[in-house]
Amino acid sequence: MNEPLENQNSKVNSNKNIVYATGRRKKSIARVWLNRGTGNIIVNGKKMVEYFKRPNHQMQVSRPFVVANRKNEFDIKCHVKGGGMSGQAGAVIHGISRALVNFEPELKPILKKVKLTTRDSRSVERKKYGLRKARRSFQFSKR
Repeated sequence: MNEPLENQNSKVNSNKNIVYATGRRKKSIARVWLNRGTGNIIVNGKKMVEYFKRPNHQMQVSRPFVVANRKNEFDIKCHVKGGGMSGQAGAVIHGISRALVNFEPELKPILKKVKLTTRDSRSVERKKYGLRKARRSFQFSKR
């Protein structure tokens, strides 16, 4: 009787060995599915290289695999929404890291050491009234 409850709470699908995790950064949310494969990363139905055009985003997205020494061992399928490209890349990184930890718990200290499992809580500061932006005031005119 306890076994079905454990499978419901677990993020590992025992049938196909697929792991699900959610990553967040700024206003972006990434839903990530990870399973054994050849290293294909698909973001919103496109290959990672087509979706993230900038080379630094492409390097960042593959960083969890490089740090964990698991390059070309897993296939990733993820859906990302909200924010811009940098926020979305950060959300995908966070999701991949969490999925890797769910798949192989012994990787947690390695990924935590380089701060890949920690959610980056920095966000855009809100605009205040009487100011042009969050902290920038209007240009002062003497006359």
